[in-house]
Amino acid sequence: YVATISADNTPNLSPKGTIMVLDESHLAFAHIHSPQTVENLKHNPSIEINVVDPFSRRGYRFKGIAEIISSGDKFSKIISYYKTSGIKSSIKSIILVKIEKLSEILSPLYDLGYTEEELKTKWKKHYKF
Repeated sequence: YVATISADNTPNLSPKGTIMVLDESHLAFAHIHSPQTVENLKHNPSIEINVVDPFSRRGYRFKGIAEIISSGDKFSKIISYYKTSGIKSSIKSIILVKIEKLSEILSPLYDLGYTEEELKTKWKKHYKF
């Protein structure tokens, strides 16, 4: 999920299916149908991205500054990657995120002594996966 700040200072949360790691200090995602997210970033480039494995109940929180790119070499390289990965949708722009802070997200179940494997088994069974 990607969180941005609307012009009226209210939060906006949007799921993203194209988040990718570019290097150790940058993430990116495609603007396929994210008009509110992109509009918010034009006014305030602050962004938070949360990526969580639904079975292990652990993940990462990335806070950073976003840049909207819609042309140039970097744009072309990222678009090419998405296309070779099977993305068929039209990509309007790429959101490049400079990571300023990274932290781990853990379910409170880990505090109760559950292991990652126990949680994976529990939630896969729950979702009949």
